[in-house]
Amino acid sequence: MRLWGDFAVDLATIAGLVLALAALVVSQIMEGSNLGALFNASALVLILGGTLGATIISSNPSDVKRLPQFIVAGFRNAAADPVASVDELVHLAETARREGLLALEPAIEKASNPLLKKGIMLVVDGTQPDALQQILQNQIDSMEARWKVGPQMLDAAGGYAPTMGIIGTVMGLVHVLSQLSEPSKLGPAIATAFLATFYGIFTANVFWLPLGAKLKLQNEKERLIANMTLEGILAIQSGLSPHLVREKLLSMLGELQGEQAARPAGEAGADKNAPDEEREAS
Repeated sequence: MRLWGDFAVDLATIAGLVLALAALVVSQIMEGSNLGALFNASALVLILGGTLGATIISSNPSDVKRLPQFIVAGFRNAAADPVASVDELVHLAETARREGLLALEPAIEKASNPLLKKGIMLVVDGTQPDALQQILQNQIDSMEARWKVGPQMLDAAGGYAPTMGIIGTVMGLVHVLSQLSEPSKLGPAIATAFLATFYGIFTANVFWLPLGAKLKLQNEKERLIANMTLEGILAIQSGLSPHLVREKLLSMLGELQGEQAARPAGEAGADKNAPDEEREAS
């Protein structure tokens, strides 16, 4: 999962967050409530501090320092593009078919991801197919283990936040009970106490859990590209034609991202009308 590089804000994530906040504000206005009544600094400190503290306790020390990166990654527009990866691998297949596997060496520095770069290097070095597959698969497994960390930490924060809210409410009610001798203060004090529960539930369901789900979607795309890269490298090494390499990779994209999405319209039309002999020759 790319964290800092190629950063581009995902407008859908920002729009969703703004919509949730706007819905809260509008509902308060419709109820005739004072928006200022929704703010309580002590409850906010408890929820945010308690949630982050509990998340840090439940995480590996080496992963804690990456939490800000995971949060930022949830707001970025993933640069990974499976369709672009298909085109890149097909281009490599065309080069290898036309000039041989050694002609792929200049493409090592231009590779769009580290796994592809590693695969091209192994192919150029003449690595045996079984060894090449094992090396790349081990690298994919290692990446998948790293990809799980971000969603797990954000999901954990989403689970702790409501609990911290309940703790804050209990603390507030204890304070309310100490003021029973002043009935006029009970209403506002109880309302303030329940703000902690509101903050906990709101941050969990509008911030932590959605960002965790967003990272999972990004990771699925990265995993698809990694598996496509593995299959593409093996196909190129085996001498499969560029046309078959494309078809093999397109089959991994599924029905939502079909052949028409992966290649220019002119190229798709040319393939459809080409004689069978010409397709086989490709």
